[in-house]
Amino acid sequence: MSVWIAVVATGLGCYALKLGGLVAPRRVLDDPRVRRFTELIPVALLTALITVQALAPDGPSLEFDVPRLAGLGSAVAALLLRAPFLVVLAVAAAVAAGLRLAGL
Repeated sequence: MSVWIAVVATGLGCYALKLGGLVAPRRVLDDPRVRRFTELIPVALLTALITVQALAPDGPSLEFDVPRLAGLGSAVAALLLRAPFLVVLAVAAAVAAGLRLAGL
């Protein structure tokens, strides 16, 4: 039951956040600090999601899964080389799958 409470609370929080953005006065949205915050928060959230998926895939404990981290590293390298997004995904998947196939 506590999972459903968390799901409902998260849904309500997301709705309230979206509603807050719609009813916020224009002068608040034009503030440079607010604009900077709205530019940086998606990057921080995406980084947190990637970190959680890479280092804690099965619960609260940290787990260094070598193929998963190698796939993440190869994806970063492909991004730095300006590869298209589908190529980045394919490289990361191939590296992780190859290492898992090798038994790591």
